[in-house]
Amino acid sequence: MLLIAVAWISVLLLGGGLALDRTMTGLATRNFDDQLGYMLTAMVGSAELGPDGEVFFNRALGDQRFLEPNSGLYWQISGKGHEDFPSRSLWDRTLKLKGDHFDGNPHVYDSEQFGEERLRIIERSVILPGSPIKWQFAVAASRSDLDAQIRRIRAILIWSFVVLGLGLIAMAAMQTYYGLGPLRRVRRAIADMREGQARRVDEPLPLEVQPLVEEINGLLEHSERQAEEARTHAGNLAHALKTPLTVVMNAATAKADDLSDTVIREAAVMRRQVDHHLARARAVGRRATGLARASVGESAEAVERAVVRLYPHVRFDMDGNREASVAIERQDLDEILGNLIENAAKYGGGSVFVTIDAVPDDPRHCEIWIEDDGMGIPAEAKDKLFARGARLDTGKPGTGLGLAIVRDVAELYGGSITLGESEDLGGLLAVLRLPRAAGK
Repeated sequence: MLLIAVAWISVLLLGGGLALDRTMTGLATRNFDDQLGYMLTAMVGSAELGPDGEVFFNRALGDQRFLEPNSGLYWQISGKGHEDFPSRSLWDRTLKLKGDHFDGNPHVYDSEQFGEERLRIIERSVILPGSPIKWQFAVAASRSDLDAQIRRIRAILIWSFVVLGLGLIAMAAMQTYYGLGPLRRVRRAIADMREGQARRVDEPLPLEVQPLVEEINGLLEHSERQAEEARTHAGNLAHALKTPLTVVMNAATAKADDLSDTVIREAAVMRRQVDHHLARARAVGRRATGLARASVGESAEAVERAVVRLYPHVRFDMDGNREASVAIERQDLDEILGNLIENAAKYGGGSVFVTIDAVPDDPRHCEIWIEDDGMGIPAEAKDKLFARGARLDTGKPGTGLGLAIVRDVAELYGGSITLGESEDLGGLLAVLRLPRAAGK
């Protein structure tokens, strides 16, 4: 930032200095030329022709330097066929004029005909009354005073712009240092958190930096929440595996006759527990990316094709907006819909009806209804079904983890699952609400 500020200040001051130098030197030069122009006009106004055809002045020119030899201010009148009429200040020298053309307007130019004494000459062509000759009137002055004035102007400009540039650079450096001070404080706060001396950035900071601090604190909170979820998952998995492992260990120690059956049964329980926690861990990892997206219609059709093979006697119907998309990974959506549709087919009376986007006016969530024509469940038992291992019908195979997986994965993505009674089929109604994907 400081290097960019120095470069930009230098460019602006250089451009402004050059423009101001041209303006000031131009003004000084024009003022100098105007003074010469006044003298030339006085010469022309005082000039007359004598009896012998020579030019003379009917009144003396006012500047005394025209009478002092080599004074630096000169005049001269030249005409074809006549000797040059010079001022006394020229002494034994003659001005070499550009008199090869007729120019009624004054024109100014520089000349080095006197060696080290550079001249500024103004001249014009004049035809005096009663004379057919073209006369060249010229006034010349040494540029020493003009050059000295220009040098003083440039010296003032250079020192002024140098001081101004250094002041602006110093101000930019101070602004950069103090402006980035809050970021240095944030860096120190993060270092303190890494060393275990703090948990959050709690120091009051300017409004411009506060959003950054809030995002950092939010990221820390998110990381802590994920770490806590990981510890919880690990603890739950360990607790879930502890009981079946104990049963297997006791059966093996006692050399029970049904040891093989016990191992198979408890291994199935443990596998289902592992699947449950893997599904949760998978959902947590995918949720962190924030780019999940899945089509509800495609997922529901895929699940339906798989469930039909398991329950060929069940009739499946689907309605609603099959183009609806939700902010969830496709594999997790298949897991959720697979559990709900399979339960409806397993425990229903032979009919399953799926409605996609049942409440299309909801801009934030997409509701998916799964209905069956079974016996339903009592109202007091609906909440218990979401507990791990809870089952109402123990006569059919299962571990009681399906609805628990559905609830946990849906909640991880910001959704929910509720159970009710189907008005059309009379059985169970599962209402799945998932966050709607952007644009859908």
